[in-house]
Amino acid sequence: MNRFEGGANREARIRYLDGDFQILMPGTHVICAMTGRTIPLDELRYWSVARQEPYVDATASYEAEKRAGALPVQR
Repeated sequence: MNRFEGGANREARIRYLDGDFQILMPGTHVICAMTGRTIPLDELRYWSVARQEPYVDATASYEAEKRAGALPVQR
């Protein structure tokens, strides 16, 4: 999607799939579930299928996994 296809500067609604995502409502960006930062759709690389959440980067994704208890505890 490019900037001229509608959804001008609006948050998109996304269904996160394994290795891909489906746009349910057009927009230009999503909001990181951990940081609250805006993620342009063309830069969206990290998300959780199980929690249906986007993340701005690998660190935010890792922290979300820790928060959800999805990672083993290190001793």
